[in-house]
Amino acid sequence: MQVEVKVPQLSESISEATLVSWRKKAGEPVKRDENLTDIETDKVVLELPAPSDGVLAKILKKDGDSVTSGEVRSAVRESRVAAVLGLPALSAAAAASTSTVTGPSVAGVTVKV
Repeated sequence: MQVEVKVPQLSESISEATLVSWRKKAGEPVKRDENLTDIETDKVVLELPAPSDGVLAKILKKDGDSVTSGEVRSAVRESRVAAVLGLPALSAAAAASTSTVTGPSVAGVTVKV
């Protein structure tokens, strides 16, 4: 399942923020609560965590882009199995595709992510 990663609600006095930097690249595995990006307002720099274990499937906003509350900035393809087994990162092309990616065999069982 793919989960949209949104900019959290900013304070009433702040209408937008700047996405400072990505900590992960598309196709890399992420763990729940791991910092994905930093956004900066005129008052504070916020670390924004991954909502779940999985793979960073796509990045919609680039470093330096302006973002607003509730705006989608990326998507994480949930994969508890991939995170637990420590499967290798997918290429950006594989992460963007909709096809099934087959992981290594574990105790004779093939894991599909």
